[in-house]
Amino acid sequence: MKKPLVGIVMGSDSDLPVMRGAADILDEFGIPWEVLISSAHRAPEKTSDYARRAAERGLAVIIAGAGGAAHLAGVIAGHTPLPVIGVPIASGALNGVDALYATVQMPPGIPVATVALNGAKNAGILAAQIVSAGQPEVRDKVIAYKEKMARQVEEKSTRLQELGIEGYLNAKGGSKA
Repeated sequence: MKKPLVGIVMGSDSDLPVMRGAADILDEFGIPWEVLISSAHRAPEKTSDYARRAAERGLAVIIAGAGGAAHLAGVIAGHTPLPVIGVPIASGALNGVDALYATVQMPPGIPVATVALNGAKNAGILAAQIVSAGQPEVRDKVIAYKEKMARQVEEKSTRLQELGIEGYLNAKGGSKA
């Protein structure tokens, strides 16, 4: 088994359904990853130890997802020289706004790249792009992925032109008529 290049960390097991998106996309690009649950608040020593040792263990990027106050990505970024990608998880009374603010509002010197609420898939893509800086074979996969997305958009546009709005929506299984 290949040594992981990306660490996927979440503050709670309730974050796993969202964070699975990062793992799925990394699998698609053939990038080995590891995953763990480690709370910045409930397990601060575990979290800081993981972050401090990540680079020496061979990780290139860490993706950190958490809801609520969501200081996980920032705590990790404060303890590692590696790039950290924060995924704010929509949860709780504020439906993720607190997680978004906590993840994106980092002090100078502690950068965290932040994706959209529940944006673990984009975090996986960004991690792949970071890894691709030193691995041309990964870069080729990222390029192919983006080309595939562009083809899918073109196919949908062509189909819309052929079927019209109602026909297109009906073919998708839903019309607003």
